Amino acid sequence: MPELPEVEVVRRGLEPLLTGHRIVAVTGSGLPLRQPVPMARLRALGIGARVTAVNRRAKFLLLGLDNGALILIHLGMTGKVYPAGPQTPTRKHDHLCFQLEGGDEVRLNDCRRFGLVAIYPPEEAAAPPPLADLGPEPLDEAAFTAEYLLSRCRGRQTPIKNLLMENRVVVGIGNIYANEILFAVGLNPWTPADAISPAQAREIVDAGREILYKAIAAGGTTIADFANAAGESGYFQVQLAVYGRHGQPCLRCGTVIERRPQAGRPSFYCRRCQPACRQLP
Repeated sequence: MPELPEVEVVRRGLEPLLTGHRIVAVTGSGLPLRQPVPMARLRALGIGARVTAVNRRAKFLLLGLDNGALILIHLGMTGKVYPAGPQTPTRKHDHLCFQLEGGDEVRLNDCRRFGLVAIYPPEEAAAPPPLADLGPEPLDEAAFTAEYLLSRCRGRQTPIKNLLMENRVVVGIGNIYANEILFAVGLNPWTPADAISPAQAREIVDAGREILYKAIAAGGTTIADFANAAGESGYFQVQLAVYGRHGQPCLRCGTVIERRPQAGRPSFYCRRCQPACRQLP
């Protein structure tokens, strides 16, 4: 599933394609995604409106319209949003198309149909339900601080990796980047959140931002079929230090990287570099 860097890469690619352009038609395949696509509402609120902003919150793309409405898109596991010309043949699994003034199109392709599209009128656009109760952005230096993280860890025996993947704690950090962050700071994924020291919390926050920014700069991570708005794969996977490297030597100490299931997702770690409950001075 695309995580924060991948969605941010898509957002940056879509911004110049959509901002300032008017939607003149909305068409779809008629097949549902995670939920039925609200075609009638998309046409009623979208057609004739101009896109004023392309933003991101957590893993959601947010298209602001000049009539105050908001289009929300979640890519699910295999969603892609890509530009097309009026004569570009429709691809298999294209499920939504926004035709823009001048003839250009922006299409949503999703072979597994786990994505989500919703639109909210002006009175609901400021606080759409999917964005309720979300934690801070990990790139927000004012909101996601070591002090904040410690406050969310206090009294919780939840493994620290699980906590980092909770959207109510911090948004956008999925399995790939949680593994990378914990390897960077030398923390075992099963360390109880309540055992995290202030120094470790600071390391998690700092390493998280550094890794996410590097992933964005590299165009995201393509493990399966992620592609940006131009159809290009990301290449941060070549910089992954631990994720997907089970059976290979640790880049720090040479110990074989292990893989174990954790809360339905694989955790990758070095037994030597990430001992359980390591406390920093």
